[in-house]
Amino acid sequence: MRNVKTPRKFEARSAMVLKNIPRFNSVPVRSGAARRAEGNGSVAVAAVPDARLGEIARVVGSSEVVPETINFADIAGLVKGASEGEGLGNQFLAAIRESDAICHVVRCHADENVIHPDGSVDPVRDIETIETELLLADLDQATRRLERVEKQAKRGDPEVVAEAEWLREVVSALGEGRPVRTVPAEGRATDAPRRLHALTSKPMLYVANVAEGEGEVPAAVAEHASSAGAEAVALSARIEHELAELGADEAAELRAEYGLTESGLERLTLAAYSLLGLLTFYTAGEEKEAMARSLRRGSSALDAAAVVHTEIADAFIKAEVIGWDDLIASGGYTGARDRGLLRIEGRDYIVRDGDVITIRV
Repeated sequence: MRNVKTPRKFEARSAMVLKNIPRFNSVPVRSGAARRAEGNGSVAVAAVPDARLGEIARVVGSSEVVPETINFADIAGLVKGASEGEGLGNQFLAAIRESDAICHVVRCHADENVIHPDGSVDPVRDIETIETELLLADLDQATRRLERVEKQAKRGDPEVVAEAEWLREVVSALGEGRPVRTVPAEGRATDAPRRLHALTSKPMLYVANVAEGEGEVPAAVAEHASSAGAEAVALSARIEHELAELGADEAAELRAEYGLTESGLERLTLAAYSLLGLLTFYTAGEEKEAMARSLRRGSSALDAAAVVHTEIADAFIKAEVIGWDDLIASGGYTGARDRGLLRIEGRDYIVRDGDVITIRV
């Protein structure tokens, strides 16, 4: 809590993984979110901030607002040698393999009450420690898979031959310190990455855990993220802990005190949502739930129907679609129909961010 001296404690290297998203011991969840234990860590279910949803519910007359959520799995304790089983080792790496993306939490503050495992604070060194372990683990896995696939390729199957060629490029890249995501799989090898399930094929977001009063990503971390083709956000875990203890009004006062327009958790959640390549569409009706739902960018109306329910997708006939802003401006569905703004779309329609969709079956 504020103005209370915290005891001296140990801070392990940490990562978070996104399941649909890795560390919420340091970044607590608030505002209706939940946590649950999972293995040696925990999973935080965070609501995706979305001001549009409340407005949609208001004009439609919905009975309840249900935001989309994103799962953050906290994985701490990675040490040098994890790729060979040191520390949490295999458990840490296995948890990452099950994720959709990685949020690498990097300590950037120098609080003397929090002991660093290496005795000093060096964000880039810590980043390189974790990334080296991921590269080594992938190199071992890719090498072993290449040995198996090369034997199978002798039969002449074009897809297997293509996978072997791609794996050779992957092994070479990993040996040079480049992640698997930098090696495109084209042609007949397009399914090869899925079979390898590499750690370094996943998108990465760097989360700079900064001191109170700091709001920018340190230059060294930002530069590393840029060179890796990744994004970075800054937040103070200490402030997030304080916000989690407060009610809405007190939290707003604390954010104002630090010059923050939103919480670090909100920034992190939105950045993670973008990292996963998601857009939001809505389903809403009078006296029904107004729900925000996530969908991969480039997905169709049929894909959106499947997100609502697989049976709805099976019985899909058409979709009534309107942009959220047009729906608000029209004052609801009736006004939108009067203005001719409700569109009828087929199953191949590519959903846009902010679409409000009603599936007709």
